[in-house]
Amino acid sequence: MAESEQQSGASPEDDRPPIPVSFNYIVPKKEISMVPDMGKWKRSQAYADYMGFVLTLNEGVKGKKLTCEYPVSETVEKLLSLLGTLDRWIDETPPVDQPSRFGNKAYRTWYAKLDQEAEALVSAVLPPDLSAAAPEIAVYLKEAVGNSTRIDYGTGHEAAFAAFLCCLCKVGALRVEDRLAIIFKVFDRYLRVMRKLQKTYRMEPAGSQGVWGLDDFQFLPFIWGSSQLIDQQNLTREETKLLFFSSTNHPTLEPRHFVEEKVVNEYHQDYMFLECIKFINEMKTGPFAEHSNQLWNISAVPSWSKVNQGLIRMYKAECLEKFPVIQHFKFGSLLSIQPVKP
Repeated sequence: MAESEQQSGASPEDDRPPIPVSFNYIVPKKEISMVPDMGKWKRSQAYADYMGFVLTLNEGVKGKKLTCEYPVSETVEKLLSLLGTLDRWIDETPPVDQPSRFGNKAYRTWYAKLDQEAEALVSAVLPPDLSAAAPEIAVYLKEAVGNSTRIDYGTGHEAAFAAFLCCLCKVGALRVEDRLAIIFKVFDRYLRVMRKLQKTYRMEPAGSQGVWGLDDFQFLPFIWGSSQLIDQQNLTREETKLLFFSSTNHPTLEPRHFVEEKVVNEYHQDYMFLECIKFINEMKTGPFAEHSNQLWNISAVPSWSKVNQGLIRMYKAECLEKFPVIQHFKFGSLLSIQPVKP
């Protein structure tokens, strides 16, 4: 794993027996209503399963480019179709004229479509024998696209999409061979749809720490993206030449390179981390060190392995251990609030 500690939890690697037909699914609900409840979350099976999922995928993408070859299963294709539907609905729901610059109310119309169709969309992804799981899993999909009241989006919504994928792994719809496709196809497509939502409806960052946060909207692609950059394969002669004309002639991408716009523009199609930096560069103006201070500091870390380990620790501390984020997380039968069994 990316950290010395091992997480017991759900992952696409689990060779678990199939969930019985008579399994009682539960529509997820909030369980963390006060700060003292955070202990229940950290001891829960849900926390173990969620972190196990994140870390297993983190290990799976290590040293691999977005453009590498990997199998794409029928379930992955169905998930891409689902995300394509959400994308199309944005085109069909243009922003409305309103006095306020941020939080375009057309987003609520878009969200109402998802709220109405979520179970059907999830049922179309699941095999027929798992159709009973659709109402439970669909809750995480609805939670993954932002808040329709505040018209905002943040790392808690991103976590709900990871939970959605984790649940699909737990019921066996996604399997070990889908590991790379889960991030490189499905999560990458999800990010593109979320960026389109953010830009189209001028969504506010949920719980943003401003310049002191890692990013206004996302966190997981920085973790998985930094893992991609560990143990990189040798670059081609053309790629090495590009780096020679940047600030270094070292034949691999180092953390200090991602603040160079030329390097980002050249490699963003291969690395999720650089794709995130490219989006920040498009959305923000001024010196990078001023609008993205945390990322600027990370560029001084000597290796991608240390960046990756540091981001995992930061994710736990700044997202998973923060009450304002976790109070919105929902628990059911697949991601249970019950404590991990010894």
